[in-house]
Amino acid sequence: MSEQQSPSSHYRYLNEKFPTVLAAVENLGQTVHSAGPIDRKTAELIQLAAAAATQSTGSVRTHARKAREAGADSEEIEHALLLLISTIGFPRVAAALDWIREK
Repeated sequence: MSEQQSPSSHYRYLNEKFPTVLAAVENLGQTVHSAGPIDRKTAELIQLAAAAATQSTGSVRTHARKAREAGADSEEIEHALLLLISTIGFPRVAAALDWIREK
């Protein structure tokens, strides 16, 4: 988890209930990020797109935040989502854009 944002209560619950599973998931994430040539910002934008496609609100917010931390600006994040319209449909993209709006 990022030092800039504390884990959600659900994440803390899962970590307390299944610590070895969460450790394995986090290790897998770190392993696949370092397995190839894609930079962190691009990787986070890819994961943001997948999260939007599956309509995972928390994952959309997390990967948008991580993309920002990796250097993506709001225009890049919004454009990454807009590129999905012809693939996942406007309603899912509109929802994802709403989820990432800083309120």
